[in-house]
Amino acid sequence: MAKGIIRTINGPIIAVREEISGSFFISELVTIEHENKLLPGEVIALHPHRVIIQLFEDPSGLTPGLTVEGAGRPMSVHLYPGIVGNIFDGIQRPLQIEKHISGKSLALPQKKYTLNYEPPKWPTIITVAIGQHLNPGDIFAEVEETAVITYRATVPSGISGTVESCMPSGRYTSDAALVTLITPEGPVDLTLSQYHPIREPRPVSTRMAPTRPLVTGQRVIDSLFPIAKGGTAAIPGGFGTGKTMTQHQIAKWADADIIVYIGCGERGNEMTEVLEDFARLIDPRTGKPMLARTILIANTSDMPVAAREASIFTGMAIAECYRDMGYHVALMADSTSRWAEALREISGRLEEMPAEEGYPAYLASRLGSFYERAGYVQTLSGAEGSITIVGAVSPQGADFSEPVTQNTKRFVRCFWALDRQLAYARHFPAIDWMGSYTGYTDDIDPWLTQNVGLGFPKLRERILAILQEESNLMEIAKLIGTDTLPDRERLTLAIARVVRIGFAQQDAYHPSDVFTPLARQQTMMEIILYLHDTCQKLLDNGTEMDTIQKGGIFEGVIAAKYKEIPDESDMRRWYFGEIERFYERVSGYGIVQTA
Repeated sequence: MAKGIIRTINGPIIAVREEISGSFFISELVTIEHENKLLPGEVIALHPHRVIIQLFEDPSGLTPGLTVEGAGRPMSVHLYPGIVGNIFDGIQRPLQIEKHISGKSLALPQKKYTLNYEPPKWPTIITVAIGQHLNPGDIFAEVEETAVITYRATVPSGISGTVESCMPSGRYTSDAALVTLITPEGPVDLTLSQYHPIREPRPVSTRMAPTRPLVTGQRVIDSLFPIAKGGTAAIPGGFGTGKTMTQHQIAKWADADIIVYIGCGERGNEMTEVLEDFARLIDPRTGKPMLARTILIANTSDMPVAAREASIFTGMAIAECYRDMGYHVALMADSTSRWAEALREISGRLEEMPAEEGYPAYLASRLGSFYERAGYVQTLSGAEGSITIVGAVSPQGADFSEPVTQNTKRFVRCFWALDRQLAYARHFPAIDWMGSYTGYTDDIDPWLTQNVGLGFPKLRERILAILQEESNLMEIAKLIGTDTLPDRERLTLAIARVVRIGFAQQDAYHPSDVFTPLARQQTMMEIILYLHDTCQKLLDNGTEMDTIQKGGIFEGVIAAKYKEIPDESDMRRWYFGEIERFYERVSGYGIVQTA
């Protein structure tokens, strides 16, 4: 076991003199025992006879001369049944256990504490038999982890062999030897738990093209700026624009099997809100509490900065574990800007040469190493799974030209820019349709055409074209006023308002508006565009725009999002009929007036 002596302490960065040169290695987990505390850290740099370690705890009380011990393995996540529905800190210590140790203040750690959390005995089903050959990624045991998630224990990568013996199905602890394999290197015992380095991507069989949308129920996302399962998205926005709430909505309603929510450097009350909401909210997909398919990583702004830097990789490693079981995982990182600030602080203490705005020169590569681990894959066992990343970015002063936002744009294909004016106008989600974009439409449009409707992509194009035309017209309207515009342009502004309020804006507290299925989204777009075409026909027949606006049809279509008509064909028929009756009424009135 590698050992060393602390020489210097600079906040969470400590320099250690090795007892035996070359005994430590990069990314190795280390511990320092001091006053009945076991403080964890990670090796981040090696020099001749000198090791640089970042400590994941407050170094108060540490002095030069204390002993540092290496664990002999990289900084890793511990994978075992019981992770789903639990809440951890940035280095995967279960906070519910810590609460019993240190009280509600969670002054971590008050007592000597090992990272190996021992779960209770789990009812386990053994799925293999003696003589069966197992390869890496094959499933050998299953545990009903929650009411909706089954934990599937897999053979670790690099291990293959023939089953020599196996335990009968029953109740076992996570470290009990369930299956013994005979491998070329000798017998290997397989357990429900295993470790995996947080910074090392788990191997897969094949990376596949993302062709299925991640349905969130948020119309401005699903219809206008969709994201694919296995894709990456960024939500940049200034303070108060709704980044966290947008992620909450996606986490609550997305059609992912498992949600991994990482609170990275954010306020503690936000994580409290997540816990309270998810414990109270009933999952519409399963009828069970949302926590039954949610994993929470909480590293709030008052927690150690080095653990904040590790937290998003801890969450990613956990997400990859469940992806390899054949699940579709949605990972929310809130926020990567706070993570980058932790990276900057650690870099400063290491006296590294700063780059733009003080961030380290490797900011882009670290961001890339995180976002590139998303994807839709075929696992080693042949199952399909995916990890979709939605990362919030908090640029100071809502300046999207700052380094974190600009470097994030290099690695994501979906960009949901939040607008402060929309947020202050109580328009949520406050996604700016002029500043946002997606690169997944070509990938998922065949799926939408086949499973939702033939015209879905065309409807999206027309809706976006109306919003684009409105933006162009508003520049003119600010100078001369909307009443002086020609009737065709006024119609565009009126329909754009219907799109903005009746389609892009959603009420998270209204039962009919909080979640909209794709089929209903298509119907709503069809209704809006049918209204546009009908009003255009009225203008062509000589009806004035003032007469059309007095008919009240625009407000009626805006209210369609609150209409409790479960069948989309009935909804389409009802509103098309209303628009046609409006046309007959207004065109008749216009003919009389003209005569």
